[in-house]
Amino acid sequence: MVEELVATGVAVGCAGAVYMMAAARVIKQYERGVVLRLGKLQRSVRGPGFTMIVPFVDRLRKVNMQIVTMPVPAQDGITRDNVTVRVDAVIYFKVIDATEAVIQVEDYRFAVSQMAQTSLRSIIGKSDLDDLLSNREKLNQGLELMIDSPAVGWGVQIDRVEIKDVSLPETMKRSMARQAEADRERRARVINADAELQASKKLAEAAHEMSEEPAALQLRLLQTVVAVAAEKNSTLVLPFPVELLRFLERAQQAQQPPDAGSDAPAAVSKSPAVVSESPAAVSDSPAPALPEFGTAPSQIEEPSIPGTSKTGQD
Repeated sequence: MVEELVATGVAVGCAGAVYMMAAARVIKQYERGVVLRLGKLQRSVRGPGFTMIVPFVDRLRKVNMQIVTMPVPAQDGITRDNVTVRVDAVIYFKVIDATEAVIQVEDYRFAVSQMAQTSLRSIIGKSDLDDLLSNREKLNQGLELMIDSPAVGWGVQIDRVEIKDVSLPETMKRSMARQAEADRERRARVINADAELQASKKLAEAAHEMSEEPAALQLRLLQTVVAVAAEKNSTLVLPFPVELLRFLERAQQAQQPPDAGSDAPAAVSKSPAVVSESPAAVSDSPAPALPEFGTAPSQIEEPSIPGTSKTGQD
C-alpha cells in the first residue's frame, strides 16, 4: 500500500512538473503577452516576468514593444516633372497596443513595410526633383503622415521616416553638373563686371585728379616704370600717354614770348603821304622828317623799304 502511494505521488509530481513546464512562460521587459484561449482573446495583457497559461488551451503571443528600424527597399518612380529616380528610405516605428497588433493585422511588420513602399512611390510621383534633392524634411513629414494614418488602427505608431538616397540617371547628373557650372560662371561674370564698374569709377576719379595736376601723370608714369623694372626684364614696353604730349605742348606755348618783329615786308599804300601803320614797318633807323605844312605832295620823301621799287608810282 505504501509503495502504491509512493508511486502515485511520484506520478502526480511528474505530471505536475510536466504541467508546470508546459504552462510556465517568461515575458521579457520589452515584450507584452497576448493570450488566446481556445481562439478567444483574453483582454488582460500579460506583463513582463513569469506567467502561467493553460497548456493545450491557451496560446501566448509575445509582441515586441521596442522601436523597430526597417529599411524600405529602393523604389523606382517618375517625378512630377518627368524625371526617373530611384529612392530608398528607412522607417522607425513601435507597437503601442499589443492586442491591436495581434488581432487587427496578420503581420504588422510586413504590413508596415508594404505601406511604406506604397507611400514612398506615391510621394515620388507628387514631388518635383528639386524637392527630392533639397526639401527632404517636408517630404519626410508627408511620408510619415501617409504611413501613420492606417498604422494607427494596427496599434503601431510611426516615429520617423527618412529618405536615405536619391539615385539619378547619368544623363541627368551631367545636365545638373552643366547647370551648376553655368550658374557659377554667371555669378563669376557678374562679380567681374561689378569689379570692372567699381574700378572704372575709381579710375575716373583718379583721371579727374590728374587732369587738375598734370605733373601727377608724369609721377604715375615713373612709378609704373619702377614697378616694371623691378621684375628684371630685358625689354621694357612703356606706354606714352597722349595727355603727356598735350602737357608738354601747353608748357612750350606758355614759355614762348610774343613775336617782336616780322621778316615779312610791310604793305605801303600807293597814295603819296600815306604810310602803312603796320608794326612790321617799324625799323631801328631814325624816321625821316615830315614836311612842313603847305609842302607839295611830290616833295615828300618816301622812306626806303627793302624789296620795293619806285618804278610803279606813275
